[in-house]
Amino acid sequence: MNLLLDPLVQRMLIAGVVVGVAAPIVGTYLVQRRMALLGDGIGHVALAGVAAGWLAGSLAGFAQRDALALPGAVIFAVAGAAIIERMRSRGTAAADVVMAILFYGGIALGVLLIGASGGTSTNLLGYLFGSISTVSWQDVWVSVILAGVIIAIGLGLRRALFAVTHDQEFASASGLPVNVLNMVVAVLAAITITVSMRVVGVLLVSALMIVPVAIAQLLTHSFNRTMLIAMGIGAALTLIGIAITLYVNLQPGALIVVIGVATYAIVATTAAARRKRRARIAS
Repeated sequence: MNLLLDPLVQRMLIAGVVVGVAAPIVGTYLVQRRMALLGDGIGHVALAGVAAGWLAGSLAGFAQRDALALPGAVIFAVAGAAIIERMRSRGTAAADVVMAILFYGGIALGVLLIGASGGTSTNLLGYLFGSISTVSWQDVWVSVILAGVIIAIGLGLRRALFAVTHDQEFASASGLPVNVLNMVVAVLAAITITVSMRVVGVLLVSALMIVPVAIAQLLTHSFNRTMLIAMGIGAALTLIGIAITLYVNLQPGALIVVIGVATYAIVATTAAARRKRRARIAS
């Protein structure tokens, strides 16, 4: 109980829970659209935004050079998501090539910009793999606000967004603004990545968005229930991962993902065994 009174632990738990709840909401839509790896690509672009924020903070003479890292990440991630969605919706033949350029160019640009700001590539490690133990109260409240936006839009527009991600032609025939809603999903993904990168890092952020959804899909076939269960699983994974790292010296982001993957393997194995048992009984 004494640990819960520690401000550092409080910040870690709050940041972890809000990210764990918000990330699977967007992940549910990405899985429905078969774009589970979109988060990886946007994360690479967001990394360049982090470095650009570092450079801007350095040029502006801020005491903390990373003061503009989060705004930079948001701007770059949203811009990258908008470009990817625009090309996807237009069916550009070379869209996958351009996305690859954005992805890998993001990391390369990030390393160059962080060097130009007087830092080193090691300054990016906290964003690459997560550094939840370094979050400030300002980081926490920004995360809470952005997560609130994700939850409000992701749940509030659930029916319209599901219609678009499930069957765009039907959604268009129903009079829904398909292009706008597709862009909403892309922007939500960008915001989710920037919120999550301090918890699990840009290299692992897709896992927090997708793994809870994959587990939930093994438990139910309903879209709404999948999203709600995934939100609960995401929160549970982050809480368990953070709780363990309070006693064991492990990297929280990586541990959260490993626990999630292990949970998926257990649930998938159990579900497969049940199906075989039912098949034997039926035969």
